[in-house]
Formats: sequence, C-alpha cells, structure tokens
Amino acid sequence: MKGAGQIVLTPFPYSDLTGTKLRPVLMLRQASRFDDWLVCMVSSQVQQAEADLDETLTPTDPDFANSGLKVPSVLRLSRLALLDGSLLLGSIGTISEERLVNVRQRLAKWVASE
Repeated sequence: MKGAGQIVLTPFPYSDLTGTKLRPVLMLRQASRFDDWLVCMVSSQVQQAEADLDETLTPTDPDFANSGLKVPSVLRLSRLALLDGSLLLGSIGTISEERLVNVRQRLAKWVASE
C-alpha cells in the first residue's frame, strides 16, 4: 500500500524531459483523488544539497535503518515531480513521521518565501 513517507523506486524524469533514471524518491503526499503523488528525488550526492531546503539523512539518524538507503543521502526538495502511482515500482523503506512533517514544513516555508 502506498503512503506518504515511503521511499520507493521510480523512473524519475530529467528536468529537460529528455529521459528518466531509475532512482529512489520520497513520497510526500497524494496529490489528488487520483493515484498521483508528489515526490522528491533522493540522491547520494550529499554535497549538492540546498542548505535551506533539502534534508540530509545519515546513518547516525534514528530513522536511517528503516529508510532502505545504503549510504548518506539527501532528500532533494529542490527536485520535485508529480507522478502517477503506477510509476512507483516498489518500496525500499520509510522515514519517520517526525521527519516527514519536518520535510513538508521546509517545503511549505520555501514555497511561501521569495
């Protein structure tokens, strides 16, 4: 069953729409009554994190073990997509409810700012 806070694999689109790459994404929330989901890209390129927006997940974090990630990773809120649920291929793990709330608040604050 799909749910917000899950980390799943999906073909994530390049920003220029020339293709996709199979990668993990964080499911942020269902976007409509249809099976559409707002997701953010998950990347192991921690050095590319946007300091005031993206969230880093490291092995010392309490919810890292449940995330299914193998290395320190960044939840790239600067890389969002709206995807049909049929494209979400399989869950590898979850983040904590507390982290999900924090991530959503970061995103909301960023959207509301200039």
